[in-house]
Amino acid sequence: MKNWKEKIIRLLLVASASISILIVLSIFLFLGKEALPFAFDPGLSALWGTRWIPVSFKEELFGLLPLLTGSILVTVLATAIMIPFGVLGAVYIAEIARGPERDILKPFIEILTAIPSVVIGFFGLVVLSPIIKNIFHLNTGLTALSGAVLLALMAIPTVISISEDAIRSVPKSYKEASLALGAKRLQTIFSVIVPAALPGIIAAIMLGIGRVIGETMVVLMVTGNAAKITFNPMSSVRTMTATIAAEMGEVAFGSHHYRALFWVGIILLLITFGLNVIAQKVLKRYRTVE
Repeated sequence: MKNWKEKIIRLLLVASASISILIVLSIFLFLGKEALPFAFDPGLSALWGTRWIPVSFKEELFGLLPLLTGSILVTVLATAIMIPFGVLGAVYIAEIARGPERDILKPFIEILTAIPSVVIGFFGLVVLSPIIKNIFHLNTGLTALSGAVLLALMAIPTVISISEDAIRSVPKSYKEASLALGAKRLQTIFSVIVPAALPGIIAAIMLGIGRVIGETMVVLMVTGNAAKITFNPMSSVRTMTATIAAEMGEVAFGSHHYRALFWVGIILLLITFGLNVIAQKVLKRYRTVE
């Protein structure tokens, strides 16, 4: 009887663990089913153009390069802002802040993660965009930089929260041994504690990047939605997520435009999958070195 119970529990655990794999495969199958006809007419070569003009009386163009470069630009800028602020904030809360100060900062940071993205988008439209426009003397403040700053603001609380937990989980013996050998407090933090917590910090950063890539409303509201190839942070851009959100609701079912939007979704999934694979390899290499 005991063996049967163990087998049933094991089957339930395996089934639970397999659900996530089945869900991901189902999503890929659904997207592939809707996107596949586009591969035959007009052909996948149409996706590698430099212009995205899905509605036109002359010629419809479905080049994804402007959307791809816009997403890459915003993601890279947001990540460059997110990593130092997120990691240093986690270090401060975990190792430097006093008890009462930590008790105040931690809840406020967690509250930031619950703010709706549309509210942050409104903040960007009303406050941030005019500031960027005036500082850099631009024609408009709806730029890639505006979207990146807001996306970093949304991702930083996630990075801080998870990184802080990873830093606090480092055994106290590491810190005590470092201080006993004569290392200063900051030396101990950045030479011993942070490297020991690096797997958790990398996981936090990857979750933050995932949120940046998948965010829709903020980039739809503050990046200008100009589908052009540029790597200038002061230019208006259009991301893949914003394109899907803005156009899917009005597209004709079964049209080339409809199929092209599904290819945008497939590329987004592949990028996210690739980032996860890279993160796993980095973590595996780090553990091997240790």
